[in-house]
Amino acid sequence: MSDMTPNLSMPYILPSQAQKHVTHNEALQTLDILVQMVIESEQAAPPATPIEGARYAVASGATGAWAGRDGRIAIFLDGGWTYLQPKQGFTAWFKTPGELRYYNPSAGWTVLPVTLPATGRFDRIGINASADDTNRLSLSAPATLLNHAGNGHQLKLNKATTRETASLLYQTNWSGRAEMGLAGNDDFSIKVSPDGGTWKTGLSIDGNGRVSQPNRPLARAHRASGTASAANGSQSGFTTLSIEQGGVMLGSALPGGGNTLVVPASGLYFLTLMVSAVSSSGHTTGLVRNGSVTLVSLSAPASVPLSLASSSLQYLSAGDSLSLSHFGTAVLDHGPGRTEVNLMML
Repeated sequence: MSDMTPNLSMPYILPSQAQKHVTHNEALQTLDILVQMVIESEQAAPPATPIEGARYAVASGATGAWAGRDGRIAIFLDGGWTYLQPKQGFTAWFKTPGELRYYNPSAGWTVLPVTLPATGRFDRIGINASADDTNRLSLSAPATLLNHAGNGHQLKLNKATTRETASLLYQTNWSGRAEMGLAGNDDFSIKVSPDGGTWKTGLSIDGNGRVSQPNRPLARAHRASGTASAANGSQSGFTTLSIEQGGVMLGSALPGGGNTLVVPASGLYFLTLMVSAVSSSGHTTGLVRNGSVTLVSLSAPASVPLSLASSSLQYLSAGDSLSLSHFGTAVLDHGPGRTEVNLMML
């Protein structure tokens, strides 16, 4: 029978052996080195001031007291170095860099792979990130791939009740800038925010497929119902927005009555001018931008009560003001469906 154990090479106490405690203590020392093994680090040169019992993995190209001991485990005991040869499958915790490794004779000390079970339940998962009670799945990466396993692929966002939210939120520096999904109701909507606090709905689709744009600039502007004379060379405006959304508003007062119509956003607009004249000496009404540029105009013959309409596509800038210019004299019939301006951003 061998004098050593087959796996850890610890000495047996032999029959009629003198000073049996020496062999026993040598075996205990070997166990102390190898069981629950913690290695300070893997390095080629011995430390300048090692502590008693410290263990090191000797790297290739060893120098100093470790010269010629590549691949061994060096243990500082009783003021000197003792060496053990690791065997295949030995595991140890490396304090630096803080990871669990196993020994492979052909590859040396290798990081122990972490293998997850094929199925299971996890309370939190963080992938290159920290998960918490709200973000129980957290991922930090340049991109995320969700691929099909066969034909198609669905990403499902479910909410408990109508008033809850199931949406995708887009952020800048953790402050919301855009959101799409079911937010507080069952209409699919796309909302945007300039600051993460004030939100505007740009697009909304109800359960019947009807699409609306609640913040699209549009307006129907006119004066209160009745007739009023329009003097030659005067400018007049509007007193009523019977339809208004997207920030269209009435601006400054005009000498010929009413107020300007102020454009809230830059873009391409569809404009319609309607003029109803009770009487006319030969009169032209124009829709004017910023008091000078005529966008649409209508001419009424002398002494003929009639209604006219004309449309135009125009690019308008945020802050532009619209008013009516008058050349010749006429008595205009004001009110919805008579003398009015319709405006819609495309």
